[in-house]
Amino acid sequence: MVGRGLWAWKHRFGKRSRRLGLWSFLFLATAALLALLFVDFIESWVTSMAMSTVIDHPPIIPLQSAPPSRPEEFLLMPSPLVCQRAKPYLFTMVTSAPANQRARQAIRDTWGGEVEVRGLRVMTLFMVGVASDPGLAKLLIEEAREHGDLIQGCFLDTYPNLTRKTLSMLGWARRFCPKAHYMAKVDDDVLFNPSALLHFLNKSRNPYEEGDLYLGRVHLHVAPDRDPESKHYLPAGAYPHSVFPDYCSGTTYVLSRSALLKISLAASASPLSTPLPPEDVFVGLCARAAGVLPSHCPLFSGGPGVPYGRCCYQAMVSIHHIPPRDMLLYWADVNSSPPCSWLSVRASLGMCKVRALLGSALGLEQGL
Repeated sequence: MVGRGLWAWKHRFGKRSRRLGLWSFLFLATAALLALLFVDFIESWVTSMAMSTVIDHPPIIPLQSAPPSRPEEFLLMPSPLVCQRAKPYLFTMVTSAPANQRARQAIRDTWGGEVEVRGLRVMTLFMVGVASDPGLAKLLIEEAREHGDLIQGCFLDTYPNLTRKTLSMLGWARRFCPKAHYMAKVDDDVLFNPSALLHFLNKSRNPYEEGDLYLGRVHLHVAPDRDPESKHYLPAGAYPHSVFPDYCSGTTYVLSRSALLKISLAASASPLSTPLPPEDVFVGLCARAAGVLPSHCPLFSGGPGVPYGRCCYQAMVSIHHIPPRDMLLYWADVNSSPPCSWLSVRASLGMCKVRALLGSALGLEQGL
């Protein structure tokens, strides 16, 4: 009797354990599927929870402390009336090196060639510095004459001068395109998707709402690089604090009209240290001084590289490290029909994010 009772107890317990195991598996599988489909929402929530929301309000910067940029401050530029004529809702400033003609042409032949997206006017211009090679300088003049979309500031185009390039870009935008609702700053190796950006903005806020927006992939709690051998070296004398304020990755970020004005004025009024901080850090510092907090969007790249997926790239606002040839191929494929379904976009975006994180982890392991 005891043996039979023990057998019956084990039988019932075994069936219950298998049933619990099955339910646990189904629960975990469902949770994993939901996490994959909504990985961007999870990333956005986690990042937002870790962001600093405290601003030390500085004195208001008077407008007269930052004189407007004048046409003579730029060696090359389109007509000063280019924005008045185009009336862009969104205009994009692409920071580019003088030698990167192929990258600029690839942008013109893809997303930079669009003039209307989702019924709204868009425009793309390129920001460059002075070329040290006289032959290259001549080619820039010819390119500007042919395309009418180059702005050249009065500084040597070098890596340490990227912050000066941003200062010049902000000054030009404030002076010559003050009525655009949004400005996007984009590197010339970025596949930018204006349609995805405008879709995100229309979902997240009133598209004509006036207010500060400094949007991109937010970097949190980044410490200054104190290594004198590093190209990002920033001595304590130039920046004494242990971490930077939260800031958006310089690969791509978006500023609303009011945020652009405030950050540009703060940048013009701030004393420049030597060496200069990295350009995206500098914009973050100016944003903090102007009382503008960054906003994180998981559809901006700026961390791990994002592997190609047609439906994923349809949803992403920006993907960096894209060479000109790939930009042409990807853009043509992303915009071919039929459009991806909602489920295809969610699944592809989740897979892209997971593959990017795995690739980054494997890369770190290989680097070690």
